Amino acid sequence: MKLFVSSSPHLRSKKTTTGVMLDVLIALVPALVMAVVYFGYKALILALVCVGTCVLTEYICRKVMKRNNTITDLSAAVTGLILALNLPVDINLFMAVFGSVVAIVVVKQMFGGIGYNFVNPAMAARIVMMVSFPTAMTTWTNTRFMETVDGVSSATPLAPDAPAYSYLDLFLGNIGGSMGEVCTLAILLGGIFLVIRRVISPIIPVIYIGTAALMSLLLGLDPLYQILSGGLVFGAVFMATDYTTSPINKWGKVIFAVGLGIFTILIRTYSNLPEGTSFAILLMNILVPHIERLTKPRAFGEKKAKKGEKS
Repeated sequence: MKLFVSSSPHLRSKKTTTGVMLDVLIALVPALVMAVVYFGYKALILALVCVGTCVLTEYICRKVMKRNNTITDLSAAVTGLILALNLPVDINLFMAVFGSVVAIVVVKQMFGGIGYNFVNPAMAARIVMMVSFPTAMTTWTNTRFMETVDGVSSATPLAPDAPAYSYLDLFLGNIGGSMGEVCTLAILLGGIFLVIRRVISPIIPVIYIGTAALMSLLLGLDPLYQILSGGLVFGAVFMATDYTTSPINKWGKVIFAVGLGIFTILIRTYSNLPEGTSFAILLMNILVPHIERLTKPRAFGEKKAKKGEKS
């Protein structure tokens, strides 16, 4: 018998990284299917390019860095699919490849790989692409079921010159926007699947969306329109809940989600950008270490230090 000494945690679980990532991929299928329905075969090609580039880039990167390869854990595939669903369907494929490389090499592998990145790779890559290719990243294509079916550009519901979309169009996705964030129904189906599978906790998505609705109401905006528009719901379900870049404990999650809701609506309202989800998640990702330090529960048996005494 040998005594093995290792760092905590010592809890055992049947869950594996591959299993969790597979569940996330399955949860993203409804959004991908609706993207293909609304935008055609181009959506599938864009998804394949992003996923393929992310997986290949991670394989090459790990080889160059002489580290064990991790492409079998499916995390690179998840990053690629989330990034693809955050892009306009008609974006240049070379730009999509650039974003995929940034997500894997710069945001993920240069910080040590899965579990070490301090921001969500797909979300950070989207921000880099928005700064690098602002026109391409904000040129949307109408769905095939809108009145103008010839593929002309259209403003997202949050743009100042956007037409007045109905709540039903916003919910079902018959609008202009990134190909995976337009159909709220598909996103919610994926989110419910992840909650049932206990891959994510509903705390962050529910409080994030609720805070955004309250902030919208306080600022005189239409709460339901704000929630159903842009990437708020997609970000709440698939990016804000990332294990590595979100708090672990319950109160940390609450503070994190409230901050997301406040920042999202403030950026949408007072900045030059119509959408604030990605930047809100980036800001709160940076604050996660401080949030976890402030909300860290006391160890069992530990007494609260009296005033003037060290804990």
